[in-house]
Amino acid sequence: MDHGGDAGRDGGNAGRHGGDAGRHGGAVPVRPAPGAPAPSGPHADRSATLGASARFAPRGPEGRARAEANGSAGPASWARTPLRWGADVLGEGFEAAELDLGADDEGPLVATLVRSLPTPPGLIDRLLRRTPPLADVDVLYVHGWSDYFFQRSMARFWTDRGARFYALDLRKYGRSLRDGQTPGYIENLDDYDLEIGLALAAIGHGEPLSGAEPPPGPGPQGGAAPAGSAPRDGGAPRRLILFGHSTGGLILSLWAATHPGRADALVLNSPWLEFQLTGAGRQMLAPLLDLGARFNLRDSAPQFDAGLYTRAQRTVGPQDELAVIDERWRPARSHAVLTVWLRAILAGHARVSRGLAIESPILMLLSARSALPLRWDESLTSADTVLEVDEIAKASLRLGSTLTVERLDGALHDVFLSRDTVRAEAYARLERWVTGWTAAQRAAGGRAPRRRRERAHPGAV
Repeated sequence: MDHGGDAGRDGGNAGRHGGDAGRHGGAVPVRPAPGAPAPSGPHADRSATLGASARFAPRGPEGRARAEANGSAGPASWARTPLRWGADVLGEGFEAAELDLGADDEGPLVATLVRSLPTPPGLIDRLLRRTPPLADVDVLYVHGWSDYFFQRSMARFWTDRGARFYALDLRKYGRSLRDGQTPGYIENLDDYDLEIGLALAAIGHGEPLSGAEPPPGPGPQGGAAPAGSAPRDGGAPRRLILFGHSTGGLILSLWAATHPGRADALVLNSPWLEFQLTGAGRQMLAPLLDLGARFNLRDSAPQFDAGLYTRAQRTVGPQDELAVIDERWRPARSHAVLTVWLRAILAGHARVSRGLAIESPILMLLSARSALPLRWDESLTSADTVLEVDEIAKASLRLGSTLTVERLDGALHDVFLSRDTVRAEAYARLERWVTGWTAAQRAAGGRAPRRRRERAHPGAV
């Protein structure tokens, strides 16, 4: 839970990747980013809703039933409109495109995919065949509660090493929040499978729904959905790192567990894996939340956030990044905590407590200590004031068999918004882990998980 390049290079990237999209012909349901041209062509009048059975993002029978019940599963439609990347609020070096999720009782649903791409290699690097260490890696980042993606330096860490960086603003968060919508509203965390699946399909790591019938008429690759792993040069699959903060870390952990073999690694920044009152408190609270949700799905819990976490960030964090935050999307005091949302979170915690058996290697970055934010004190600038970090460390042992835990003295809840020295240490430890992970992959011959190697994708956008 959280709350809270140069112009020539960017122009080159936009042109180069626009060419890629046309060459590969990949397609996912999207809306253009604000200011982009409206869709045109034979599929411009497609249904406003996307069927939950869409082959891009399998949700299973339960997910489809929920979608039908809440109105987000309309007639399945195949949009062959390519992604329309437009300017992003972060400015130079960033682009955004909207993913169409259909609609619910509050209106149209979208998620927003943001990308930042590495600088193409220079002439000398090409002549000497020098390749950045993460040139075959795609990163997908998911934010926390009452939050959205705004951290340029985080993207730069990955792109400086050759990776393609993508961030997903989930439905009803950040760039995806529309007037009249309830911020962060969700009834089941598995419902996020839809936008995660669409985002991965867009960047070249999608997977078709087993047994689904292709739509009538011609389509990309003869009607096949974008599937499998984006190829490296020479045809080997690109690697995928999932990167989640707080609630986003919980969501991606659950997703990785139910989609084995899809991700090559999981990086977690203070993931919300257990309730602050521990497992016993969660078990006592869950029946009360179930009862409350039966009467009013949008009933909210008392607001305990006095804005002290935001104050701590603004006191010691990266001022250049915090200064441009849009407080409509990331208010100083968090959005209202809904009963039904908290019920979904506790259900996710219960699944973690039973064990997830994630196959991919996992890195977790976490503060060394917690502090209770009852009133302002300087100690709040060097501790996690959102989670009980020792309980999170214990819960992480149930994620999978290959886990590295890095505890950072003086870190805030979002370790990458801590004071300069702690932030530098967090990036240094991330660098060390990524270097070891890359070396291990190289020693294994660069083999991707079997399920992904069997699904070669013709390209990504």
